[in-house]
Amino acid sequence: MSARADRGAQVRGLAATVNAAVVARGESLDRALEDVSLEDPRDAALLRAIAFGSLRWHHRLQWQAEQLLSRPLKRTDTELAALLRVGLFQLQWLRIPDHAAVAATVEASTLIGASRGKGLVNAVLRRFLREREGLQTRMQQNRQAVSSHPRWLLDLLERDWPAQAGEIVAANNRPPPMWLRVNVRRTSRADYLQQLAAEGIAAEAAGGDAGAVVLAEPRPTASLPGYEEGIVSVQDGAAQLAAALLAPQPGERVLDACAAPGGKAAHLLEACPGIAELVALDRDRQRLSVVAKNFLRLGLAATTQVGDAGEPAGWWDGRPFERILLDAPCSALGVIRRHPDIKVLRRPKDIPNIAKQQARLLRALWPLLAPGGRLLYATCTVAKEENEVQIAGFIAGTEDVEPDSAGPEIGRQILPGEANMDGFYYACLHKR
Repeated sequence: MSARADRGAQVRGLAATVNAAVVARGESLDRALEDVSLEDPRDAALLRAIAFGSLRWHHRLQWQAEQLLSRPLKRTDTELAALLRVGLFQLQWLRIPDHAAVAATVEASTLIGASRGKGLVNAVLRRFLREREGLQTRMQQNRQAVSSHPRWLLDLLERDWPAQAGEIVAANNRPPPMWLRVNVRRTSRADYLQQLAAEGIAAEAAGGDAGAVVLAEPRPTASLPGYEEGIVSVQDGAAQLAAALLAPQPGERVLDACAAPGGKAAHLLEACPGIAELVALDRDRQRLSVVAKNFLRLGLAATTQVGDAGEPAGWWDGRPFERILLDAPCSALGVIRRHPDIKVLRRPKDIPNIAKQQARLLRALWPLLAPGGRLLYATCTVAKEENEVQIAGFIAGTEDVEPDSAGPEIGRQILPGEANMDGFYYACLHKR
């Protein structure tokens, strides 16, 4: 075997290992990828493409594998099942010659400890190439396979967003763009676009914040001019709206109640240098250390505090905040295009459980807000139970709250793909 072929098999084997870690063992994709590494940047990029793509199209690939197998695999054959999905993904979405993709995937059977499955992998992939058109026709009768979404999620989208469900599904299945946030305290968006152009990096100014930029093609953050110097950060356009909606003023005390990884808190400090104090709170000490590192890179000063936002007695000093950002834990159904493992890992019972946690945080944080202050509730989901239903319930049960909304709808819902942004929900609440 040539060195190139050997490396190709290694990439497929690692991709299958990552896929199995998510599908069979419930790990997040980000966590599973932390356990693998490849020296060659091209191999690393291919591994990520296969890992993300095989989960983005998981429900379709799983249906195809079931149709092509003469009998089901054993439940313990998790890596072998993952390798089949990896192989099927390549044959449909990657510009790799079919014979090369099949050969490398078959050879990867040995690397994942399933050498006896080489013949099976070869037979399934070659059968797919022969029967592709017939499979495509039969697939139209299976909505999970066509959409590559679980049935419960399709039902939720069609219930909450009947007119937009198809567009949301399509957006979820597209790779996301790479958004940047220019640090306007250090440079202007126009000047930074010139820096990108000088480096041969295609980009354009985008909606959202005044510092928002979208790259024509994603690239490693380390290759961005000025990244290490704090000139620019990576942040989706929808997330960049938080700073303007919270609108902190000079001299005010601000709380970011669920701060990690710190993008929104940093943006608040960049947008309003005169903030008296920003407290970045998170219950996870390790994730809070990431926040501190981001502040250091950007040259920003803030108070980092370990604590549960739902239990202020353990960390609050009794001084009220004029502004509170509650970037609440949520089902993350608005960022599936960035985290396709959500379609595999999330369960319908998660939604009401998460909604209870959100309600607990709202009730706990409201007393910390100064009279006349503003709380911005934010999620990255499209589930109405976590968004407008959640906020409507809070308003109904709270005497001194006013929603910042002139129309019948409570808050603002951004759907995935809208203006090229992730799915986000925002609701501004004022304390009378």
